[in-house]
Amino acid sequence: MPEGDTVLQTARRLDAALAGQVLTVGDLRVPRFATADLSGRTVLGVTARGKHLLTRFQDGLTLHSHLRMEGAWRVYDAGERWRGGPGHQIRAVLATAEHTAVGYRLPVLELLRTVDEGQVVGHLGPDLLGPDWDPDIALRHLLADPGRPVGDALLDQRNLAGIGNVYMCELCFMARATPWLPVGELPPRTPARLVSTAEQLLAANRDRPMRTTTGATPALSRGRTRERLFVYGRAGRPCLRCRTTVRVADRDNRPAYWCPHCQTGPVPVP
Repeated sequence: MPEGDTVLQTARRLDAALAGQVLTVGDLRVPRFATADLSGRTVLGVTARGKHLLTRFQDGLTLHSHLRMEGAWRVYDAGERWRGGPGHQIRAVLATAEHTAVGYRLPVLELLRTVDEGQVVGHLGPDLLGPDWDPDIALRHLLADPGRPVGDALLDQRNLAGIGNVYMCELCFMARATPWLPVGELPPRTPARLVSTAEQLLAANRDRPMRTTTGATPALSRGRTRERLFVYGRAGRPCLRCRTTVRVADRDNRPAYWCPHCQTGPVPVP
């Protein structure tokens, strides 16, 4: 699932393949920009901002994309067969003489002037993996609405940018709070620990091929991949800390996982 760490890895792959190169193909397969042709333009670079991707061109244009739940960018060598999905799922093709970047199932894809990037990312809070990261600002944002459920506050990219559903569930477990507990009911030092732990987790996973919050390495986790995470994806399985059965409930069309013994706070009525 794309979150701040995996989006940053995607930006790095795209930047390594495209930066400094002239596009031989620049095809956007969305109705609004179907007639746009990016071929002949030089790619300045690709950067991540929270969970957003910004591909910048020399002539002052930026291609903005967001992966959300199922989107993906794949990079192929010239002549290599594309394997990211059927053709009707392709939303963008950016090719150079050596590489081709193909965007699959991208729910957000738009072309805008680079000077207008603030229109699509200006609302974001401090980026957990960006040069603008400021834990004090993130903490102030998190505490601004004491009655808001902590899960909602963590997922709000206006508070701090980069946390998705996986990290939300894992951070709530580490804080020993259910995602539905109001922020104002957390113990006094817990919100600051949430912010610092979020930064530590994303920073630790920014270079890993497989995300982990438990400290398990990919080599040790092979065949036991669920043990890389404390609660996410472990519904019906024992909690790694206390062996109580992990539960799951729908939260705005996304699953929320928690341990009923380790985490305190309100939970949905079955």
